[in-house]
Amino acid sequence: MTELDEFRRDKDAWFRTAQESPLPEGARATFAGLRYYAEAPELGFDVAPEPFDEREVIEMETSRGDAARYERWARVRFAVDGEAHALTVFRSMTTGGLFLPFQDANAGGETYGAGRYLELPELGDGRVRLDFNYAYNPYCAYDECWSCPLPPAENRLAVAIRAGERAYEAAH
Repeated sequence: MTELDEFRRDKDAWFRTAQESPLPEGARATFAGLRYYAEAPELGFDVAPEPFDEREVIEMETSRGDAARYERWARVRFAVDGEAHALTVFRSMTTGGLFLPFQDANAGGETYGAGRYLELPELGDGRVRLDFNYAYNPYCAYDECWSCPLPPAENRLAVAIRAGERAYEAAH
């Protein structure tokens, strides 16, 4: 079992059993697990972020119409199928963690329509780990009672990212 397989197994168990699960309580008993793309090692990157000279605090619109505050921190660059892409990384105002909300060309089809998220671990050498295999749906994909930041326009990709979580199907 790979590290990713173990991560997914543990996440599915947490969704099924944890009181803090984003699934509505009535859906947990029949929950068979999330749907994932097969592991795609080519969609994992160790990249040097390009910090913005001025790190402004922005208000990111949420799925419930309110706003979440994040620091607009840096750009990361990567290539998919030989084509260059860039996304903006935000720093959480509450945890200090690096947050990357994005929407790809599969949004609304194979993936959740509003987009997906990544947490970017800092590697200690000035780089961050950008691994789309760990892309996940926001909690509002499972229950609309959650308020989830929506990826800003600058983080909308024209390319399909076939890695990480797929769209949630309650009957799955």
